[in-house]
Amino acid sequence: MGFAGRHAPAALRLTMALAALVCTAASADILRVGPNEAFTRIADAAKAAKDGDIVEILPGEYRGDVATWRQKKLLIRGIGERPVLIADGKIAQGKAIWVIANGDFVIDNIEFRGARAADHNGAGIRFERGRLEVRNSAFIDNQTGILTANFNDAELIIRDSLFAQAPQQMQSLPHLLYVGRIARLEVSGSRFHQGYRGHLLKSRARVSDIRYNLLYDGPLGEASYELDLPNGGLAYVVGNIIGQSAATQNPTVVAYGAEGDAWPESALYLAHNTLLSDRHTGTLFLRAWADRLPPQTEIRGINNLSVGLGTLTLINGGDYRGNVPLPPGGLQDPDTLDFRPRGASVLRHFTKPAGEASGVSLQPGAEFALPIGTRPLTPPADWLPGALQLGH
Repeated sequence: MGFAGRHAPAALRLTMALAALVCTAASADILRVGPNEAFTRIADAAKAAKDGDIVEILPGEYRGDVATWRQKKLLIRGIGERPVLIADGKIAQGKAIWVIANGDFVIDNIEFRGARAADHNGAGIRFERGRLEVRNSAFIDNQTGILTANFNDAELIIRDSLFAQAPQQMQSLPHLLYVGRIARLEVSGSRFHQGYRGHLLKSRARVSDIRYNLLYDGPLGEASYELDLPNGGLAYVVGNIIGQSAATQNPTVVAYGAEGDAWPESALYLAHNTLLSDRHTGTLFLRAWADRLPPQTEIRGINNLSVGLGTLTLINGGDYRGNVPLPPGGLQDPDTLDFRPRGASVLRHFTKPAGEASGVSLQPGAEFALPIGTRPLTPPADWLPGALQLGH
């Protein structure tokens, strides 16, 4: 048999695969939802969409228009001014405004408001399984902004989004973002504020990569922990501004391992964060429950700023380098969201090389930029401790 004969089956298979991809792309449809479109209700588009389609939602308010999405691959995006989905007393499957069943989804430029459920845990989005990427979206006044199930192969990525205004309920803790025991969580360029009793961000994921966010409860907030990693896991917390209000329900800002380990590997890498508290009594900027985590769990704190009456290291074991405590008033003006430290020229002398952990860089590559998002960061000759480098 000649060369062509020996390789004909593989070549044929490749040709067929490419042809299938072309056919799939060609058969993908754009479904538009709006007052004068083929679909006036999102729920109808959710039933009609096929795998690989694009669903576009025009600006406006969509009240009580809840949906379950069962496709295996889908892009859903708001067009122009962000469309607002208001629960208005309705809930899909008793869970959320939108339920993502099991697929590879991208959701872009959508706002979710007012989710309420009988179990007091109504979510803007309930993410069951698969991979979900949320971009440029907002979650306001929901009992939970996004809530996931506990499938250990699921992945959730959140970019440049807003989570705010937890309802003042007593029956269940309203977390702005609550991530269960999934494989991976990534959050960047996002803002969390005005919690109530629950946490701003709670993640039980095996890997939590939290970078360049503003988790600052603000003067109207009454959240408990600002960042809660209750089951440990591998956590990279880099370049965030994390702060609690004077009315906080808990003296701890970042909590790690409070409910015991759920994963074979746990480590916390806390680098270049600005941690602040408006409490008038002692604050624990970090509390780690070493006795509830796997033996030899690594905790590393590098080049963090802690601002207010409190401590970063007092009750925590670990490796701490380049961290700087500042008294109340050590930042320019947190009330107007100016978190730049005073005395920057002096602070530069205290930082140490951030390095990497498990092959992942702990040096910031960006920083949070108001109102939402990030801006790229060119490494300065001398780093400042904390999350912000530009403008000095």
